[in-house]
Amino acid sequence: MTKIADYERRGFEQTEAWVFDLDNTLYPADCNLFSQIDKRMGAFIADRLDVTPEEAHRLRKHYYYTYGTTLAGLMRLHDVHPDDFLEYVHDIDLAVVEAAPELGAAIDRLPGQKYVFTNGSMQHAERVLTKLGLSDHFDDMFDIRSAEFIPKPDPVTYDRFLKAHGVSATEAAMFDDLPHNLKPAHALGMTTVLVACGATDHPDHHAIATWTELPSHIHHQTDALAPFLREVYARLIGEAEPEQPDFSDAGFRTG
Repeated sequence: MTKIADYERRGFEQTEAWVFDLDNTLYPADCNLFSQIDKRMGAFIADRLDVTPEEAHRLRKHYYYTYGTTLAGLMRLHDVHPDDFLEYVHDIDLAVVEAAPELGAAIDRLPGQKYVFTNGSMQHAERVLTKLGLSDHFDDMFDIRSAEFIPKPDPVTYDRFLKAHGVSATEAAMFDDLPHNLKPAHALGMTTVLVACGATDHPDHHAIATWTELPSHIHHQTDALAPFLREVYARLIGEAEPEQPDFSDAGFRTG
């Protein structure tokens, strides 16, 4: 059970830009699309570098944790063209992703601009948003190409996103499923929301389950994004209760 605890300490009254990660944020992490992407990354590495599947798996993890993405390591160390990699690894089955009309309606009600900010490719984002039925609910997208292949959580990429769209960090809220991606956002002055709707094998997801309180760089946590956004909207227009009632259905948790 979760409750709002002093929402006013870091509310959304000044928010003019709503910035959403894509994977495991706009759809539940339980869809586990990354398991498909992970297998295709391993196959790509094994074929391109002529190594065993086991060595490909080791290299993938090493590049991810060393350079921020597997692609960054492959580009830096093996001169891999990013288009070849992105096209191959994102050729996945999206059947498990269901349309999200309630989420779309909740996003539409929010005042200001809405953006997708992803380490994936534009083509992958477009496919996923189409499957979710959310293609028309965002003003723009910022993908790994827009970031010049420097992924989150590198602070340079957040600066590039803000400048590209004329967004003021102190008037922006960022939603992401990985706590470490919210650290640079918090440092810039953005309101941060951890979307923890399901889990994968990512170490960050395992760590979340052990928390007894939110880290200082995370203002809110939710396990249900659409109800959370509906509650945010209700508070913005003054329809929420003035007390601090239980909003467990909205997955609201504040730190």
